[in-house]
Amino acid sequence: MSALEDVKDVLRDTLQLGARADAFDASTPLFGSLPEFDSMAVVTVITALEERFDFVVDDDEITAEVFETVGSLAEFVESKT
Repeated sequence: MSALEDVKDVLRDTLQLGARADAFDASTPLFGSLPEFDSMAVVTVITALEERFDFVVDDDEITAEVFETVGSLAEFVESKT
């Protein structure tokens, strides 16, 4: 499975998006565009990604650019694995 598909799965599960996540692609905007994706959801998604992929996200790695789109989040995951 690709990082993009893995990230979509994490978003689907943590934000309870159901089938809506199936339509996501790399250019789908996240923070500020999805009502479910607020600052608290960022923490939940980070925790889920850390657990699923067995890496640690440092505080200084949490930037708006990382959470701009599904693709930018997938690229971040790829860089950590």
